Amino acid sequence: MNKGIYIALSGAVLKRRNMDLFGQNIANANTPGYKKERVAFKDYIVPADNKVDVNDSGRVMADLSKSVIDFSSGTIQRTGNGLDLAINGEGFFTLEGGRYTRNGNFMISSDGYLATSNGVKVLGDGGPIAVQGSSIDISTSGDVLVDGVLVGKVKIVNFRDTGVLKKLSGGMFATDEAGEEVNAQVSQGFLEQSNVNAIQEMVQMLASTREFESYQKIIHSFDEAASKTINELGK
Repeated sequence: MNKGIYIALSGAVLKRRNMDLFGQNIANANTPGYKKERVAFKDYIVPADNKVDVNDSGRVMADLSKSVIDFSSGTIQRTGNGLDLAINGEGFFTLEGGRYTRNGNFMISSDGYLATSNGVKVLGDGGPIAVQGSSIDISTSGDVLVDGVLVGKVKIVNFRDTGVLKKLSGGMFATDEAGEEVNAQVSQGFLEQSNVNAIQEMVQMLASTREFESYQKIIHSFDEAASKTINELGK
């Protein structure tokens, strides 16, 4: 088979993956703390005089490497909700179970602890933070005071290599590696918005859709040419 069809096919696969990620980003444009993703890929191009060991099929194509998370900060928006927290700068809120998040849309769990909307407890220096009381105040340094009494400090960590973080649902990330605790500034009554520009994502998604359709046409052309050659040889 003509190796050109493999090139077109690899391009179509990448564009399809791009379209999926653009759609995912757009769907989460209003999710606090959400971080958009991009496709990273490698080109495998082997010239005829190259001594690189390749298989006999002579395939030359682009290969999907991985999805890369863009950890750039989103805008900080005031909500007025005393349980909403935003990190100014780098870092992640530490959650139980080796999980982390930038989504500070917190609540009080059924057993009286500061937790995510999914019920995952937020950790302080001494473990989960109990917040049962009539008044909850959180300072810019992360100190948590309930009815004027210090009950803990929100633990914020960062990673030298954010590539170790794997994205989970609900704006959470997970890793087996321990982050380094940082003294980040916390804003109570504010939320970090997603770093997705919905209009830009839609434009890129449309461009990828057109490119995907172009690759489909190329694949169809190669297929027709191959069929025609086989039929001619048969005569």
